[in-house]
Amino acid sequence: MSTLPSFAELHRHLDGSIRPSTLVELATRLQKTVPNDLPFSAGMGLSAALSRFAFTLSLLQDPAAVKRVASEMCEDAEAEGVTSLEIRFAPQLHQGAPIASIVDAAVEGIRGRAGLILCGLYGEPPTVLDELVSVAASRPHVVGIDLAGGPSPTHNFQMVDYAPAFKKAATLGLGRTVHAGEGRPAEEIETAILTLGAERIGHGTTLLNNPRIANLVLEKQITIEACPTSNVHTGAIHRVEDHPISTWLDLGIRACICADNTLLSGTNVPMEIHRVRGIVGMTEEKIQRAIQIGHEAAFRRK
Repeated sequence: MSTLPSFAELHRHLDGSIRPSTLVELATRLQKTVPNDLPFSAGMGLSAALSRFAFTLSLLQDPAAVKRVASEMCEDAEAEGVTSLEIRFAPQLHQGAPIASIVDAAVEGIRGRAGLILCGLYGEPPTVLDELVSVAASRPHVVGIDLAGGPSPTHNFQMVDYAPAFKKAATLGLGRTVHAGEGRPAEEIETAILTLGAERIGHGTTLLNNPRIANLVLEKQITIEACPTSNVHTGAIHRVEDHPISTWLDLGIRACICADNTLLSGTNVPMEIHRVRGIVGMTEEKIQRAIQIGHEAAFRRK
């Protein structure tokens, strides 16, 4: 008798993981044409990748669409064998209703099948993230917050400016994760941990560039949410085979395997696991360890 898989998926964006048939249906309803260049491509860079969300977000402005996509994401993840699922999004970008109503729509769509993570965005006023934390306070299905996107020298606000909102989240028992070190300096990871109190790091591909920070991740038992295909698309790594997850696991660094954006990156958790098997030094035992780490690192409201 075969055993069904039990995967963990802790890093999946709602606006990048619309079911393809739903994408077409929502676009047709709004008299929009799906761009031919919507999917990510290898080496396109983070800025180009982030620009693709403008179209998908244009289809998700009202609560009904958010609820539908959140529900379908749970169905699709279950079909993949995912039993620990977290869905993240930035409700402030869905402007067809107040933030609280958009969050409630996602919660209704999820119906207890996943945890919800609310994303502030690099460069936004810190008051936006503070509002997201306040909305999360009375909604137990919201399990965490994130700082997503990427920093820019042109931003008026830097990572440290979000520390008060992250501290408030910690006092409420919310999990904290941060997009950091995604092909950028490893020092971002250090700031995320020591200043923002991050318990998990999204991407973190440059972690091993600074042994001190690698040791910090080990000491604090921080979990890295590895998204190999996405990292190829943003140019953080050249090939999946170059991803450092195998070395991380050898060093005792906690890491799990995630899809990031199933639509835009054309992937899912089983596909990511299949691709990770091609990394030199990767073994089935390490893959199973990464899967277990994903289950263990899922946020639970304290």
